[in-house]
Amino acid sequence: MSTSTATSPTIRRSISNTLKGSAGNLVEWYDVYVYSVFATYFESQFFPADEKNSSIYIWAIFAVTFLMRPIGSWFFGRFADRHGRRLSLTISVSLMAACSILIALSPTAESIGVGSVIILVFARLLQGFATGGEYGTSATYMSETAISGHRGFLSSFHYVTLVGGHVLAQLTLMIMVLTLPHDAIASWGWRVAFAIGGLGALVVIWLRRTMDETLNTATLDAVRSGQSQESGSMRELLVRQWRPLLTCFLVTAGGTVAFYTYSVTGPAIVKGAFAGTDVLAGTIINLIALTILMLLQPLGGWISDRVGRKSLLVFFGAGGVLYTWVLLTQLPQQHNPYIAFAILVVGFVILTGYTSINAVVKAELFPTHIRALGVGFGYALANSAFGGTAPLLYQAAGETDTVTWFIVYVTAVIAVSLFVYIFFLKNKSANWLDDEAGMRSRVGGTRDRDAADVATSRVPS
Repeated sequence: MSTSTATSPTIRRSISNTLKGSAGNLVEWYDVYVYSVFATYFESQFFPADEKNSSIYIWAIFAVTFLMRPIGSWFFGRFADRHGRRLSLTISVSLMAACSILIALSPTAESIGVGSVIILVFARLLQGFATGGEYGTSATYMSETAISGHRGFLSSFHYVTLVGGHVLAQLTLMIMVLTLPHDAIASWGWRVAFAIGGLGALVVIWLRRTMDETLNTATLDAVRSGQSQESGSMRELLVRQWRPLLTCFLVTAGGTVAFYTYSVTGPAIVKGAFAGTDVLAGTIINLIALTILMLLQPLGGWISDRVGRKSLLVFFGAGGVLYTWVLLTQLPQQHNPYIAFAILVVGFVILTGYTSINAVVKAELFPTHIRALGVGFGYALANSAFGGTAPLLYQAAGETDTVTWFIVYVTAVIAVSLFVYIFFLKNKSANWLDDEAGMRSRVGGTRDRDAADVATSRVPS
């Protein structure tokens, strides 16, 4: 591990820290996705029954929370680089939990009018702030705590739990569909779903207290004493590490627009297609397909440890360019559950080329002193611009009969990232995560940041 991180862990310790880090990630992303999964049920609680645009407004609230992610990534990334990954992760999950409880207890539009929407927006903005911090810090932590040679496999659990949060949200909905009438879910069932996320975070807070800290004591002491001014510095990131930051943004852009199109919009299309005939069938299709996506992540990470990260990214990029049109034109027409399931799963196989390794790919780009901020901020900018807006844009395209243009947009963004994967990434090379001292030596010392930028602008295996 790098000179700024703690002693390299044993495989047992690495797995233990991975599981503890994953648990918090699971709860936080459950809190994110419970909104999209239950949106059609609770929108009537926050908007009047005669509001024709309530669906668009609900997805607009989903999208606007992504504007807070860059701010959250800056705050928590800086905090993690200066005060440790563990404490940053504990604070972010605590904030996420508090907001879920707030939404669960929120009064309806019938009782306080527009105030209910204000509470919902406020809580979701804070959750966007917390999620921005969670992604970068947890991706950094899980990549750092993994041992060399197995980083792809172990860090893939970052997306196992990210997708797992969506699976749990879908499972919660399926249980309610099986046991409750639609009116009960719309009236109070969605509140229970949000409350589950808030209560689950209490267990995570306890688990995260026992995680190892990957920053060593000397690094943390240097920050406290004022000797380390570059750790978590936005100036350091924008002036001296702008090349890896730009690479992180471009690597993420196609992946995040595909992720939200395939794994959020895709299941929403399935749910809508079966809403009038068999609600349970649509829920089961989504649950099983998302479970498969979750289980594919370690396989993708394991493959990347052997063939390199670039190979999987190119597989995703090429597949995404070719398959997005199929997914978005054929899935809405399907009323055969088996065909709908197959279309969704093929998309998820393609998506795995990005999701399974994106955490470690980004972590390998940055030196330790700026890693959490760099990973989080680069991701959050791309995620806010292309990821969180995708469901809203699709909803608006459906309302205006311009889905073809949405398909062109998604395909074009993936194509840009594919260009970066092919021409600017390498499969086999030294990297900052495995050998920071060697990387500094190669670029001419610890203060030669401009040369370091050149080395880190290409992704190793």
